[in-house]
Amino acid sequence: MTAILAAGPEGGSNLLAVVALIIGLGVVSQMLAARYRVPSVIFLITAGIVAGPEVLDLFDPDAFGGAVSAIVGVSVAIIVFEGAFNLRIDKLREAPSAAVRLVTVGALIAFVGTTVTVRFALGADWSVAMVVGSLLVATGPTVVTPILEVVAVRDRVAAALETEGIVNDVTAAIFAVVAFEALALSDATPVDYVYLFVERLGVGLLVGLVVAGVLWYVLTHVDLSRGNAPQTARLLVLAGAIVAFGVASTIRSEAGVAAVAASGVLLGNLDIPYETDIEEFKGDLTLIVLSFVFIVLAALLEFDKLLALGAGGIVVVLVVTLVLRPLLVFLSTTGDRFTRNEKLFVSFVGPRGIIPASVATLFALELSNPESVPYNPAGADILVGTVFLVILVTVVFQAGLARQIAEYFEVIPMRVLIVGGGKVGRSLAERLEDRGEDVVLIEQDADIVERSRNEGYTVHHGDGTDTEVLRSAGAENAKIVAAATGDDDANLLVAQLASSKFDVDTVLARANNPDNVDAFEDLGVRTISASMATAWAMDNVIERPALSNWMTELGRTGDVQEIEVTAEDLVGKTIAQLDDELPKGVLIALVGREDDHHVPDGDFTLRQGDHITFLGRTEAVHEALERCHPHD
Repeated sequence: MTAILAAGPEGGSNLLAVVALIIGLGVVSQMLAARYRVPSVIFLITAGIVAGPEVLDLFDPDAFGGAVSAIVGVSVAIIVFEGAFNLRIDKLREAPSAAVRLVTVGALIAFVGTTVTVRFALGADWSVAMVVGSLLVATGPTVVTPILEVVAVRDRVAAALETEGIVNDVTAAIFAVVAFEALALSDATPVDYVYLFVERLGVGLLVGLVVAGVLWYVLTHVDLSRGNAPQTARLLVLAGAIVAFGVASTIRSEAGVAAVAASGVLLGNLDIPYETDIEEFKGDLTLIVLSFVFIVLAALLEFDKLLALGAGGIVVVLVVTLVLRPLLVFLSTTGDRFTRNEKLFVSFVGPRGIIPASVATLFALELSNPESVPYNPAGADILVGTVFLVILVTVVFQAGLARQIAEYFEVIPMRVLIVGGGKVGRSLAERLEDRGEDVVLIEQDADIVERSRNEGYTVHHGDGTDTEVLRSAGAENAKIVAAATGDDDANLLVAQLASSKFDVDTVLARANNPDNVDAFEDLGVRTISASMATAWAMDNVIERPALSNWMTELGRTGDVQEIEVTAEDLVGKTIAQLDDELPKGVLIALVGREDDHHVPDGDFTLRQGDHITFLGRTEAVHEALERCHPHD
């Protein structure tokens, strides 16, 4: 079947039509992803396969001729740079040891395990198996970042996944080139592999550091003119990324990926002007580039090569996803703050992305060329088939179902922003974190920021009364915002911004001056009076010492939780009947119905919409919640 938009005598117009079709499909895919809150790569790959030669044959990627490799190369440079630019050192502090182990021990396990599996399951040469093993180490920001945009996991989990994606993209691409070039060396030794790897990594880092340094100097010391300075800054950074990639790749093949990653990380963590404008521009550009490359590479996929893998291909996918990935994740996160469910989530969310797909395509073209020294058409089929099969399975099931996986393992915490990192803010953060919530402190005092981070808190440095600071700290995904500074005016402004700009479910404000409580509440702000709260606590110590001591430990040994009656099997049940089904160590302290609250007796009958308050040991309360409001 001949492609509708193929190259011909009027190749220029046909090529323009191909580009227009691909960009149009990309935009539609991005819209569908946003609508259904699913990572966009699902729709992009589907669009490429359906529109490509294997299904509808609307266009033929061969229309680009030999320019495919150049287009993919520049696109990869932009994508990797964008991901690296957004990788903040402050964020890495959330999971430093886990991140380091994921990109070292974890990468080694993935490489060795995948190589051995491909060698014996598919009968591939060791050299080809090593290339496949190298490429499938990479998860990549192109698939991880869209997942984290729709699955709001804890910062430590996001930091580990993002770091793994960016670093492993670089190391996987470089080591894959090393393994590929070793195909032409009949007597390659381990020393040769190490030399080739270090050489390319060193070239990339050097070029990346130089480019980042030049860009920083120009942006901070050169007058870019007031009228269009933001636009000039954006273009400078884009040009710098492409220059870094091109120069490094010219010196040593695939060193360009390391160069753009190094320059992106360095520039992103320096204090440069117009940073917000640069981020927005790169984000929009990356969406277009990502759409283009994924659709083109998916269109290059040939079903025959996938089917030819047979049972061996299925074995490789199962080992990579269900054996190696959980093994390396659990070993890499041992002794860290990750919960068991967080480890399971990371284990089952490790989709492969653009680097394996693009590099595997380029290598396969080389192996299929009779004039190439490492001529190996059978190896080319194994390489492309295996890599694309793993990409398809992991993207569809791991990226596509990431939110469902997160919900099943209950790793999406309640995001809480606390503005004010003083004693009140940190004490509240401690209690909430003890209950498993995802808490972010916002503080503008550098000394308090450093002290809070040293105590293990997640802190966003900035002014909480600034809308952009709130947004960058995660206000759009927050369920609770607590304004806990010592300044009532600041607390009121934070509360109003959280309600009006971000539509946060629960907004609380601390009133340091009791005379401001009525004024705050008249404006619709739920307010906690510091003086009244202190007096209430002291009265509890005097009149109710046992209760006071227990409340102090609330969230550690004891807990209080409230749920709404929605399960059908609870409606019509009496408190006595429900109490018989609850674990020991928990009691039903209160039932809210409309505007009334009751301390219920055994004959009290539950209705739809009632609110039950459980009180007791932490573990028992959580078991009661699961019984009465089970996870779907």
